Amino acid sequence: MSESVKMTPPPFGVLLVNLGTPSAPTPEAVRTYLAEFLADVRVVDMARPLWWLILHGIILRVRPRKVAKAYQSIWTPEGSPLLAISRQQTAALTEALQQAYGQKIPVELAMTYGEPSMEAAGRALRQQGVSNLLILPLYPQFSSSTTGAVYDRLARGLQKCPHLPQMRWVRDYHQHPAYIEALAASVRQHWQEHGRKQKLLMSFHGIPERYADKGDPYAAQCRKTAELLAQALQLSTDEYLCSFQSRFGREEWVKPYTDASLKQWARDGVHSVDVICPAFAADCLETLEEIQVENRELFLKHGGQAYAYIPALNARPEHMDLLTELVQTHTQGW
Repeated sequence: MSESVKMTPPPFGVLLVNLGTPSAPTPEAVRTYLAEFLADVRVVDMARPLWWLILHGIILRVRPRKVAKAYQSIWTPEGSPLLAISRQQTAALTEALQQAYGQKIPVELAMTYGEPSMEAAGRALRQQGVSNLLILPLYPQFSSSTTGAVYDRLARGLQKCPHLPQMRWVRDYHQHPAYIEALAASVRQHWQEHGRKQKLLMSFHGIPERYADKGDPYAAQCRKTAELLAQALQLSTDEYLCSFQSRFGREEWVKPYTDASLKQWARDGVHSVDVICPAFAADCLETLEEIQVENRELFLKHGGQAYAYIPALNARPEHMDLLTELVQTHTQGW
């Protein structure tokens, strides 16, 4: 008669988290996603009754069709690029940790909004015996609207959990040497393969200026990342610019704006630019459609001649080295 073998629980597990994505490039799926995303007070902190009327009375009636069309232009057989790449990152990190620790370290993917959910990822980790949990939001720079939202969403998911795991967080890694070197390596490779343009634009997702004024460190961390990347690439101050994209609504957002900067450069005689988006760990709608397509057309329309987007770190080996180092550093003693 065979005896059952009791499995040794892993020393810890890793929860990778990114923003989220619609389940399909359709107006209905986009509406469902935006309804959850834009309802989060971390994302839009307007008074709830007024914002509810704006969101449901205007935005969710108008934007889903336009956004769905944009998603259709970048959709892949594996789904949205963000989800497909995030799954690649999860598999690559699992393999890297297996090699580093000599045993399987459970790694699960969750999205703050949409699927896979925090609850599903949590159940999968619990079933693998995880009692020590490292939460690794894939946001190099901290913002209350991203990493802060991950904290809130995880807390809601744990409300019905009878036994909480021991938890640690990677709050940000905006100036981690391995992160800066991974970015620099991606730029150098792009230059080697495609040639170097006249300017390098480092475009980060924006936040309202009001958020920064209240103490959100995101914009300052973005500028620090840009400064360190410029140093690693030995760029002078007139060879690069840190800018902010994806603003929404009528209020002031942190500046300079990416689109306005590209237009001004073109008018000033800058004929070629490379653009990199260091705040995005995986390519998504904001990089593949807004930056690679919309802003390229904008730059060329106003007199630019050559424009290239340098892909996000995605599942590059240097990115996996960085994530592995972050895990090892934050799980010491487990």
